[in-house]
Amino acid sequence: MRHTNHLVWDWNGTLLHDIDAVITATNASFAELGFPPITLETYRDLYVVPVPKFYERLMGRLPTDAEWLVMDEAFHRHYWVAAEGADLTEGARELLRDWQGEGLTQSLLSLAPHDRLIPLVSAHGIDVHFLRVDGRTGPSHTSKAGHLVRHLAAIEPFGVTATRTVVIGDAVDDALAAAHVGARAVLYTGGSHSRASLESAGVPVVDTLAEAVATARGLSE
Repeated sequence: MRHTNHLVWDWNGTLLHDIDAVITATNASFAELGFPPITLETYRDLYVVPVPKFYERLMGRLPTDAEWLVMDEAFHRHYWVAAEGADLTEGARELLRDWQGEGLTQSLLSLAPHDRLIPLVSAHGIDVHFLRVDGRTGPSHTSKAGHLVRHLAAIEPFGVTATRTVVIGDAVDDALAAAHVGARAVLYTGGSHSRASLESAGVPVVDTLAEAVATARGLSE
């Protein structure tokens, strides 16, 4: 039995409770193109990565290149203002501390821009708990699978192996990325997806980060 000894945490919607900022920014970007606002429930029901497919579900068609550039720029402009008031998810700080205190390892992998992510994680005082923190350096419509491949390769010298790793995130894309590298996943309902959408991934779905860690701890191969 090979038990979990490494966690890869997602940031937005998982460690950072920023769903309100996401909805605010989404609706602000829609308004700039004359589209009506959406509710949190609609967002969670329809959200998918890569993000242009999410807009296709909302608009009934893929956005044009020009529309995508406007919406993407507007979303990030509004999001980073709204996210300044976002706090860590309940219990996150203690869970990170306790996992590290047991001599186990963890890292953070996000599709948030790397240059924005690093100072934000540091500002919350949790960077000391991670072997590595990686944000996105490519286009904003990137999926997470390739990102996770590179992330795990970078921390392999620390003894991290995919078969003993669990990805904790709030999106189906987190589970797909984990499956791509041979890791496992636990999905948290406090972020971008509805429970029904998360359950379609065929991995454990939980309502708190404490449950996520407990579930990850019990996964073995």
